[in-house]
Amino acid sequence: MAIITISRGSYSKGKEVAALVAEELGYRCIAREVVLDASKEFNIPEIKLVRAIHDAPSILERLTGGKEKYVAYIRSALLKQLKADNVVYHGLAGHFFLGGVKHALKVRIIADMEDRVRTEMRRERVSREEALRVLTSDDEERRKWSRSLYGIDTADPCLYDLIIHIRDITVDNAVFLIARVARMKRFETTPESQKMMEELSLQADIGAAFPGTPDAGPGVEVARSCSGARIR
Repeated sequence: MAIITISRGSYSKGKEVAALVAEELGYRCIAREVVLDASKEFNIPEIKLVRAIHDAPSILERLTGGKEKYVAYIRSALLKQLKADNVVYHGLAGHFFLGGVKHALKVRIIADMEDRVRTEMRRERVSREEALRVLTSDDEERRKWSRSLYGIDTADPCLYDLIIHIRDITVDNAVFLIARVARMKRFETTPESQKMMEELSLQADIGAAFPGTPDAGPGVEVARSCSGARIR
């Protein structure tokens, strides 16, 4: 039993990998559901929550607590889902909220830019230049978002237990590797790690109920020493 978070860029096969890992392990696979849950629970338009997690916050928004408030709602909804265990989450920020949870396997899926550009061109029917512009902008917005709110760079390998480069390693290979690591004793849920998960979820609920208070921040705890394994 474990929690698996899969961080990915657009068109890097991460969504496909997440779905197949969940199928292999018999886990739930979630992503957009978190935003929908937060939207319903806190009566916030879904589009505002989507923008809050995809657009880099401005200085004004940070001072007024605008985006922090929406992130607090998403964090609360996400941790409610994750504390049930046996789940694969693919989306932005999942790994940020799980500091200290030992049964959380944090994975980063990366792919060559040229491969991503070709996929963008094919799916969106745009030129190479436009596809490259969109992907580069999207990647930078995600990095700005994490740096602005948490001082964390999503490209930092220290954030992950496993980094897989989809190229020589295929999607099927990636699924096999992630599932095998997730079954290791190291990532089994223990009473202590589940208690940590429950405490984080409670903290998130309080943060969402009282956004803007000193103790209502995201509660991000990130290991600063690199211990992740990168597989090509």
